[in-house]
Amino acid sequence: MASSSFAPFRQRAYLLVWLGALVSNIGTWMEVTALSYFVANHGSASASGLVAAAGFLPNAVLGPVGGAWADRFDRRRIMIGANALAATIAGSVAVVVATGHATPKVLAVFSFVEGCAGAIGFPAFQATLPDLVPKDDLVSAIGLSSIQWNLGRIVGPTAAAVAIAIGGIPGALWFNAASFLAVIVAVLFARIPKRIGTKRSVLRSIRDGIGFARKAAAVRAMVPVMALTVFVGAPFIGLIAQMATNVFHTKQGGTSLLVTCQGIGAVVAGVSIGPLSTRYGLRAVMVGAVSLMAPALVLYGTAPNIVVAGIGLIATGGCYMGAVSSFTSITQRSATPETGGRAMVINNFVLGAAYPLGLLVQGAIADRSSLRSVTVGSGIALGIWAATLLVFPKRLTDPIAATA
Repeated sequence: MASSSFAPFRQRAYLLVWLGALVSNIGTWMEVTALSYFVANHGSASASGLVAAAGFLPNAVLGPVGGAWADRFDRRRIMIGANALAATIAGSVAVVVATGHATPKVLAVFSFVEGCAGAIGFPAFQATLPDLVPKDDLVSAIGLSSIQWNLGRIVGPTAAAVAIAIGGIPGALWFNAASFLAVIVAVLFARIPKRIGTKRSVLRSIRDGIGFARKAAAVRAMVPVMALTVFVGAPFIGLIAQMATNVFHTKQGGTSLLVTCQGIGAVVAGVSIGPLSTRYGLRAVMVGAVSLMAPALVLYGTAPNIVVAGIGLIATGGCYMGAVSSFTSITQRSATPETGGRAMVINNFVLGAAYPLGLLVQGAIADRSSLRSVTVGSGIALGIWAATLLVFPKRLTDPIAATA
């Protein structure tokens, strides 16, 4: 049975959690935009890469633990606790910036700690999705979750610009700290099924997650595609402020514009992934997204002005989100509701390791050459990888085609 893109909104619990997450993500993107602008004016591309990478690294270190906890403990309590911790950390960041003690290294530390809270809470959110919607609506639910993240990416930068104009960078950071309360309220009022936790230890659960990835043919085929795509293609995200500030020589508005453009493309992809996967299958969506992202990155890297760069980022953001949503859908479709948290161990580890590593590498290369050359080079490298997927589809990705 085909699922419409917005069918999951018929479920009250899903709608509540979606709205709460949207408010929180608006705050998150306000913080990302404000701190990216701050670092771009106080540090190099490597500094921007360090701060952005620090926030994602916990996904590799603690993501597996979060996935194990999501299957062992009450997911509602995990989400509430993680968001309460994140609110406290975000408030501390606002205080540090407001008192003039912020440096790229200090912000990297706070970014890492805040990322730890997210690494514990996000797997519970991911594992909860199959409990909130019928199975036929799961891919659309994942796509809509990507949309709310990227609606935050659209609204957040503009809201950050307004907040900075009124109260400086700390104003945007204080809103982010308050925004985590929206998730807590949503989870409290949503009817989320309480599953009986497994008796396995955390280490056993992590081993189960790794074992699941090894046994599930579709996941085993997807992991190398995900790893190379994220390592080569994703680092542009953490370097957007550097591009706006030091390549196109714009102020806060330029960073907001480019981040918003990326979000627009991602929202379009989120709306489209459900119908596209129903019609063409997840393998075709995944390979198509990776293939189209390559020329989009080249367009972004060679853009003569910020307007063309924005167009390139709309395409790049859409393709990247299409790829990431397909990776998540492949794993969730291969898992049972009881093992959803453990199933995401590999996804979270790959994303948490490949993105920061790629960001640090590309940031360092950009300092020694140029940000444009790094961006174009990543597009060319991604194109070579996409060509490999197209030439050898049966050997590399055929198991994904069998994903229901």
